[in-house]
Amino acid sequence: MININKIKTYSIKNRPSKIKLAYFAKAPLRKKSFLGFYDSLPNILKANQIRAVVNAVVGAYKKKKAVIFMAGAHVIKCGLNPVVIELIKKRVITCIALNGAGIIHDFEIAFGGETSEDVGEGLKTGEFGMVRETADFINNAVKEGVSGGSGFGYAVAEKIADSKLRYKNLSILHNAYKNKIPVCVYVAIGADIIHQHPSFDASLAGEGSFRDFHLLVENICALNDGGVVLNFGSAVILPEVFLKALNLARNLGYKVKNFTTANFDMIYHYRPLQNVVSRPVQSGGSGYYIIGHHEIMLPLLAQAIIEKI
Repeated sequence: MININKIKTYSIKNRPSKIKLAYFAKAPLRKKSFLGFYDSLPNILKANQIRAVVNAVVGAYKKKKAVIFMAGAHVIKCGLNPVVIELIKKRVITCIALNGAGIIHDFEIAFGGETSEDVGEGLKTGEFGMVRETADFINNAVKEGVSGGSGFGYAVAEKIADSKLRYKNLSILHNAYKNKIPVCVYVAIGADIIHQHPSFDASLAGEGSFRDFHLLVENICALNDGGVVLNFGSAVILPEVFLKALNLARNLGYKVKNFTTANFDMIYHYRPLQNVVSRPVQSGGSGYYIIGHHEIMLPLLAQAIIEKI
């Protein structure tokens, strides 16, 4: 039988500990400034990772390195356009990448100040996605712009900028166009409501999206030694496109390493974890995966960045 009295012990004074009082959060106080709140977060786990991402973006801004902002459509549906637009105006974001649904919701905000239909109800009658204005505007913008040599994102952004849409100042695409920030849009044919309409031209949409793929490669080249890639809420399309664009840049001989990636989403997804956070920085850099709702995490991150720059 074992003899418990023979165990060996040592003093806690000689044991390395992961958590120290210096890492603790500060107690909440009334009328605390945002920086006071931000600095009061504990120096532990995800709070430390948020600080690392903020510092990386601020460093990229000061070094004039690329900060590529990739976002799923849910970011726009959460009412976060003003937050993204402020980062555009402050010249923090240097390139924007959206999926096809992103431009749909961005246009609808510009058009009428509202977006996001009841999919379940519309599906019952076959009316889901069948509004005229959204399909006609975007599809015609792509036809005109891509036929004239533009990419998908620039074609729609230019059309919004040239329009008299009532709320276009709240459009990410419009503000990116005004501030000469490239917008890349990647479509999956059949995945978006505008693909159901006779105004949709699949060949031109594909051509425009392909041009945006090459545009993203050019912007990825500016990540080397200090750039940042932020992905908010795209679980499949943008992580896959980013990985191939990064690979193409390296294959063409461009040095793209020692940069920071961060994925923000409500749950863990395989592709963002591998294609944004892990694989791209294996040859140098840091990757972070931070869980939280967009309507909380993006304003918090953006405010911290703006305070620090």
